Amino acid sequence: MEPRQSDKHNERQSEPQTRRPVVGITLGDYNGIGPEVILKALQNNRLQRICTPVIYGSMRVLNRYRNMLQQSGLSLKDWNLNGIQQVGQANPKFTNVITCWNDQGGGDRQNQEVQPGKVTPEAGAAALACLQRATEDLKAGHLDAIVTAPINKNNIQTETFKFPGHTEYFAEAFEVKENLMFLVSDVLRVGVVTGHIPLGRIRSNITKERVLTKLQLMYQSLKGDFGIRKPRIAVLGLNPHAGEEGLLGNEEQEVLKPLIQELRNKGQLIYGPFAADGFFGTRAYRKYDAVLAMYHDQGLIPFKTIAFDEGVNFTAGMPVVRTSPDHGTAYDIAGKNQADETSMLQAIYLACDVSKYRKEMAEIELTALNKKTASGKISEQSA
Repeated sequence: MEPRQSDKHNERQSEPQTRRPVVGITLGDYNGIGPEVILKALQNNRLQRICTPVIYGSMRVLNRYRNMLQQSGLSLKDWNLNGIQQVGQANPKFTNVITCWNDQGGGDRQNQEVQPGKVTPEAGAAALACLQRATEDLKAGHLDAIVTAPINKNNIQTETFKFPGHTEYFAEAFEVKENLMFLVSDVLRVGVVTGHIPLGRIRSNITKERVLTKLQLMYQSLKGDFGIRKPRIAVLGLNPHAGEEGLLGNEEQEVLKPLIQELRNKGQLIYGPFAADGFFGTRAYRKYDAVLAMYHDQGLIPFKTIAFDEGVNFTAGMPVVRTSPDHGTAYDIAGKNQADETSMLQAIYLACDVSKYRKEMAEIELTALNKKTASGKISEQSA
């Protein structure tokens, strides 16, 4: 069964309740739109029937944004956040908040610290504090999934955070050598061979080994996280017109076509390489379960054009479930009640779906293993 993602909220609400997943949500840069989309997504405890949300942030910062949103016309008066010290204290009936840095104070200090639209070192340090605290709880098994609000990749840099983004941070935190940046929505899923690297270094990273690794991660995620039994994957070419049979580049002839044929011979439904412009222009992506692009902008520009509002960034190939909205800090609209929370909502829904699906599959495998073990013991006794 493929996990649901967007317009099936009523169906979700009526699901029988067992143990709801505990989902950690990091605040991100508090001068961006992170606090706003989090509050809008969780307002009036709208997700408590499918998960127990725990925001890693600041009660004071969130209340400041609540006041700003209410002054802009958003009604949040009858909804209170539940402040806790430890994730084990989370109440499944409420939206829980763990304050991750010392933000005691008020008056002028409050007005100075929260500056929507401004890039400040304090906001970067706070974003890192939230991320580190949530990661500790994720490692300890206290969270079933984590959803990360946008950070500013510059002001968060410190001696302990020297990464291009969240994906690389989590890869090191969980000692994962390879992972896949996987942008997903109801209509399109796109992964990339090369992520946050300069354009000039892309070609040297398009090797058979690297493309194969990303294809394997995508294939395994489609099966193990999205429940697609026989995934159909399209591979994009690196060069214009997919190299035009070698006239515009040899990467397709030397790397991609032989690899695709090799995988096809093994029974995998891998197709391409396709010219990226025509592939998206003709909406050919509708025929496939996912698309592997060669580099960041080749995949993310069409994805965000097609599915920006509901798109989710999912890190595939990780032992933990991590998602995030597919947008950035959007400083230009921060604090103005203009940010759309749909992507954040979808990120939370997807985190719940994947964590539940992984648990279900693990339980099925354990049950099958126990039956096999029991059957073996019976056979031995009979002999």
